[in-house]
Amino acid sequence: MSRIRIVVASLGTAGLITTGAAAVSPAAHAASGAAVSVWETTANQSSLLSPQAGATFAAGSGTASQTITVNPATTYQAMTGFGASFTDSSAWLVANSPLRNSIMTKLFSPSQGIGLDFLRQPIGASDFARSVYSYDDVPAGQTDPSLANFSISHDTAYILPILAQARQLNPATTIMATPWSPPGWMKTSGSMIGGSLNTSDYQVYANYLVKFLQAYQNAGVPVALLTPQNEPEYSPSNYPGSTLSAAAEATLIGSYLGPAIHAAGLSTQIIGYDHNWNDPGYPSTLLSTAASAQYTAGIAWHCYAGDPSAQTTVHNAYPAKDAYFTECSGTQSANPANTFADSLDWQTENLIIGATRNWAKSVVTWNMALDPSGSPSMNCTTCTAAVTVNNSAGTAAYNAEYYVLGQASKFVKPGAVRIDSNTFGSGNIEDVAFQNPDGSHALIVLNADTSNAHTFNVDENGQYFTYTLPARAVATFTWTPGSGGGGDTTPPSAPTGLTASGTTSSSTTLSWAASTDNVGVAGYDVYRNGSQIATTGATSYTDSGLAPATSYSYTVKAYDAAGNVSAASNTAAVTTSGSGGGGGISSSTWYQVVNANSGKCVDATNGGTGNGTAVQQWTCGSGNTNQEWQFQPTSGGYYEVVTRNAPALGWDVTGGAGATGNGVPIQLWTYGGGTNQQWLPVQHAGGSYSFSPRSNTSECLDVTNVSTADGARLQQWACTGGANQSFTLTAQN
Repeated sequence: MSRIRIVVASLGTAGLITTGAAAVSPAAHAASGAAVSVWETTANQSSLLSPQAGATFAAGSGTASQTITVNPATTYQAMTGFGASFTDSSAWLVANSPLRNSIMTKLFSPSQGIGLDFLRQPIGASDFARSVYSYDDVPAGQTDPSLANFSISHDTAYILPILAQARQLNPATTIMATPWSPPGWMKTSGSMIGGSLNTSDYQVYANYLVKFLQAYQNAGVPVALLTPQNEPEYSPSNYPGSTLSAAAEATLIGSYLGPAIHAAGLSTQIIGYDHNWNDPGYPSTLLSTAASAQYTAGIAWHCYAGDPSAQTTVHNAYPAKDAYFTECSGTQSANPANTFADSLDWQTENLIIGATRNWAKSVVTWNMALDPSGSPSMNCTTCTAAVTVNNSAGTAAYNAEYYVLGQASKFVKPGAVRIDSNTFGSGNIEDVAFQNPDGSHALIVLNADTSNAHTFNVDENGQYFTYTLPARAVATFTWTPGSGGGGDTTPPSAPTGLTASGTTSSSTTLSWAASTDNVGVAGYDVYRNGSQIATTGATSYTDSGLAPATSYSYTVKAYDAAGNVSAASNTAAVTTSGSGGGGGISSSTWYQVVNANSGKCVDATNGGTGNGTAVQQWTCGSGNTNQEWQFQPTSGGYYEVVTRNAPALGWDVTGGAGATGNGVPIQLWTYGGGTNQQWLPVQHAGGSYSFSPRSNTSECLDVTNVSTADGARLQQWACTGGANQSFTLTAQN
């Protein structure tokens, strides 16, 4: 478990920016140097990855006593990503949450969430699993050296669908895989708990790992990185684990696993060690042994002992090998009320800043999700995760790990390189800087002082801005060098594609396509009914506090660092609902419901008007009333979906409210108020919808077998975000 330092914080002032130019209101958009956007998270949670007032670089050096100098001419490692692990426990919780799609979007969407892009996945059971399992379990006393019983069927129920959804939300996501233990029959203990890999089973184990890589690739989840053993120097007594000495791992990689992966034609890279900072000798053995070094692309590190400088020690000795930081669990503070502040401070200092300033290409915490008691777990009861998922209450809460990762992952993209910057050390202003592939810069700054706000300058190429950061707060600054306005008079292009989604009785979410500009877009002004209501650096904005059953019109304008403002976007018209549900769906309109994968319409088979009529897909036809559907509100955003052919009948999960499993077909049935007859539409980017039954909101309306054929039956299936679960609504006369 992580060794989080327990410290007491008192918060200073909120973040403030000054520059050499006078401050102006967002609407004025005065010309100056490169525009700087700022997002901040504070220890008291008054700001949670919240945009702050923007800044601009100005000529000069600033008057604060501390200056962070960013030097893009000196570069270090390229970044792969930031993330956590969908352990068996985490995947099960999220897959069964009524908020699944919202949770996944907030975790992985680069535009609507924090854009996580790295997953480290256990191969079989870890300490956070609902059971002890491998992919080749046999009865006690038996073995399976031919791996005839190998199967990843355990993962198909909820782990692989969750991983597929993550990759659909963020296709840049890198998957790493790590075993906590070989199958028990390969070990000296005869169990996944305790013991070591039999030397006689090195080849069998290598074959086992190759079969795993192939199975995941065939399931649409390719694994880019693989470690042979999690924490090889530790043998837990109550959950899966297996010791493996440095010499033994070198032999396993050099003589068995490396050749097996190569022979299989896989591109997966082997990463060694996967344990704590306190033993750089172990990775040195792997990298100084010729046979293993040729197959070992880098070293993976954990946080539970030692400090990040060990990564630099190994890097300096073997500069051609990569470093990945791959595990650090959060844990509750001695006083649980301090957990958020303590975690924000320690993890930002040691992981986001410490690990990356010591050559790490990734920063990965541990569990993506746990329940309020830190479960399901075989061991730790005080561990924390990025998200606390309470499926009994139907809620999700986002913890310090979410914001620690988000302050980096939302702004530092895969392929970004770390660039040089000075830092002031523990307990002071600490920072790390990156240059993204598009040329933009991201600077992450922590005020590790537990009591006092700090004011500092940020200098790049002779220009500066000044910022005041509260005690134990973290801020991310982004800008594009050379994008300052000067005498520029060319306005940005008008934003396009403005749409509204997720409209309730009191709020709506706007999104639009980014504008372009000759010196770079600095932000966007949002207008409601002709009056400016907000300024944002993003291409989305949620307007809240609206009145029920009221119509609004929205436009957006872009502005650049020179203060030039674009023409208005197209207008998005919104009518809020009367009681909090339905998004942009009108309860008085008949719609064709068209599958995004096949382009075919949801159809009542043969125009049936009786109970039990199968719901299928069929080529859309004009005027076919058995392909026209109306969404009639029930409560809480759910709808009865009735057929125009027989309006007393609606979509029904066959078998009633207790039929919650994969593969249950959808039929028509007289509406009786059952939860299996009420459907929640979830609108996605581009305006498409998925539909989940109230009886099990982790399931979605699904075209069987991803079929594109006429007559394919509609069923419910675990939500994957796939096109066969995505539908558009086309209004009919």
